[in-house]
Amino acid sequence: MKMRKLAASFAALSILAAAVLGSCDTPAADQTTTTTTAGSDSAAVTTEAAESNEDAALEDELKAMTALDFVKKMGNGTNLGNTLEAYNHKGYLAGQDPSSFETGWGQPYTTPEMIQGMKDMGFDTLRIPVAWTNGMNFESGDYTIDARLLDRVEQVVNYALDAGMYVIINDHWDGGWWGMFGSADETVRQQGMDLYKSMWSQIAERFGDYSYRLIFESANEELGDRLNDKDITGSKGTLTVNECYEKAHEINSEFVKLIRSTGGKNEDRFLLIAGYNTDITMTCDDRYIMPDDTAKDKLLLSVHYYTPWDYCGTDAINQWGSPDDFEEQNGLFERLTKFTEKGYGVVIGEYAVMKEGAGVKPDTDKFYTNLLDNCDLYNYCPVLWDCSSLYKRASGIVIDETVGAIFKDRQVANEPADYAEVEAAARASLDAAYEASNEEMMSGVSVPASDDYAVAWIMFQSGDWGVAYSVGDTYDPTNKSVGVKDSNVIVEGEGTYTVSLDFTDIGGVKGTAFSALAISHGEEMFPGYIITIDEILIDGQPFAYEGKNYTSSDNGKCTRTNLYNEWVGTIPEDARIAGGDLSEANPKLLDLDGTKFNTIEITFTYSAP
Repeated sequence: MKMRKLAASFAALSILAAAVLGSCDTPAADQTTTTTTAGSDSAAVTTEAAESNEDAALEDELKAMTALDFVKKMGNGTNLGNTLEAYNHKGYLAGQDPSSFETGWGQPYTTPEMIQGMKDMGFDTLRIPVAWTNGMNFESGDYTIDARLLDRVEQVVNYALDAGMYVIINDHWDGGWWGMFGSADETVRQQGMDLYKSMWSQIAERFGDYSYRLIFESANEELGDRLNDKDITGSKGTLTVNECYEKAHEINSEFVKLIRSTGGKNEDRFLLIAGYNTDITMTCDDRYIMPDDTAKDKLLLSVHYYTPWDYCGTDAINQWGSPDDFEEQNGLFERLTKFTEKGYGVVIGEYAVMKEGAGVKPDTDKFYTNLLDNCDLYNYCPVLWDCSSLYKRASGIVIDETVGAIFKDRQVANEPADYAEVEAAARASLDAAYEASNEEMMSGVSVPASDDYAVAWIMFQSGDWGVAYSVGDTYDPTNKSVGVKDSNVIVEGEGTYTVSLDFTDIGGVKGTAFSALAISHGEEMFPGYIITIDEILIDGQPFAYEGKNYTSSDNGKCTRTNLYNEWVGTIPEDARIAGGDLSEANPKLLDLDGTKFNTIEITFTYSAP
C-alpha cells in the first residue's frame, strides 16, 4: 500500500501487528529477518510495515523540501481530462448521483488500471480536474458538497497515490460559477466568496492528513478575465482588468489562508496558485502578485501553454518548428524564471497539441520535446492535457509510439540524479533543435536576406490562415510554414522579373487571406519606381484578374503592391501606377475565392518614374 492517510495506515498496522506478532518488541526495521518464515499473514505484515516506513521517510523528506526541490520530484505529468470535471449540475439538482457524471464527456469510468497505465507510460504526476458544484445546491445558499462526489474524488486520488504518483486536485471551470465574483451586485460577489471558502474548507478537511504528494490548486483558468463570465449570473461582470488582477490576488490569498488554517499537513502542504488566466504573459505582468504564506517556500505557480493556438488548439495550422516558433516558446518559458528566482515552483498545468480525429498532428514530437527541454532547463513540471487522445484509457494503448517514448524518457526514474546533467542535456537539445530549424528553413531559401541588395518576393497568407510566407515589410525567407519553397530574385534596377512560391510539398493551399508582391529596400535603393504586374500564373495557368495593381509603401523602406488585401478601404496617398490613372487600382487582384492550388508565379516589370 502506498501513501494514503498515514494516521489510518499506522493505526491499522498497529492493530494487525499486535494480532499477529503478539508482544514482540522487535523494531520494524528488523522484522524482515524474523517474520519471513512465519506464514503469508506475517509476510504481509512485514511488507506493509516496510512500505509504511518508506512512506514515512518520504513524507519527512517532502516536508523538508522547498517548492523548487519538490517540482523536481513531480517529474512530468498528465491530466485526467474531461472526467471528474464533466459538468452536469442540472442532473444533480434533478436527483442524479454526482459520482456518475465522469463519463458524461466521453471518457470511461476511471479504474486503478488506467491510472497505473499512465504511470507506466512515464507520468509521475496526475492532475485531476474536478467540478465540485456537480454535487452542490449552491443556488439555495447550501454549499455542502455531496458525500458521494467527495468519496469518488477521494477514490480516484487514492488510485494515483497507490500508483506512486503526485496528485493535483482543483476546481475546474465548474459551470462558470466564478462569474459571481464579477457581478455588479455585491451580495452575489460575497456569495461567490462564501461558496469558494466553504468548498475548499470541505476539501481541506477531507484530505487534511493525506500525503504531501497531494497538491491543492486554487483554480483553473478562471482567475482573470473569466471572473466576469455570465454563465451563472446571466450578465457580464463589471470588473476592470486591474480589478480582475486585484480580485485574483484576493481569491488566491484567501485560498492559502484557508488551507493553512485547517491544520494537519495542510499547514505546510504544497499549494498550486493559478496564474492570471493561467496565461504566461499576463501572469508575468507586474499586476499579478503571488499570495503571502505562513509556510516557507511551499507555493507553486500554475500556468498553461497552448501557443500558438492555431497549431495547438485547431486544425488550421498543421506544422510547427520554424525559428520563430522555437524563439516564441523558448522566450515565454524563460520569462517564468521571474517566479523560480523568487523560490516559487512552476507547473505547466496544461499543454497539448490537439487534433480532430485519430492520430497526432505533424511536428507534435518537436513541440513536446522542445517544451519538455525547457521544463528540464528551468525546473518546471509539465502536465499534458489528455482526454484519451494520446493514451487510450479504456484499452491502455498509446496511439503514437514516437510521442509516447518522449514521456517515458522524461520519467524521474529515467533521468540523471544529478540535476546539472539534466540542465546541460536540455540546453544542448534546445540549441540543436533551434539550429536544425534554421538549417531546415534556409534549405528552401533562394535568396538570403541582406541590407546590401533589394529582393523581390511574394508575401502570402493562405485563406485558412494555416500557411504563411514572409508576411510583413521586412523580408525574412525563414519566416514561413515548413515545406514552402520560394523562388525570389535580387532586383538590380529597371527590368522584368519573375518570383514564385511552391506549396506542393505541404499539400497545397486553399485561397488567400492576404498577399502582396514586395521589394525589400525598394524605396531606399529605387525611390519612386513602379511595379507593373505582367502576368499571374496559378498552377501554371494564367489567372484572370480585374483592374490594375498600384505601387506604394507602408514604412518608407519596402516597396509593395497588394495582390489581395481586403482591409484597404481607400487607395493610399503615396499610391503610384503606370500612366498615373488610379481609377482602376484594385487591392484585391488575387481573389481566389477558396480555390486550392500548389503554385503561384508572378512576372512583373520594375520601372523608373
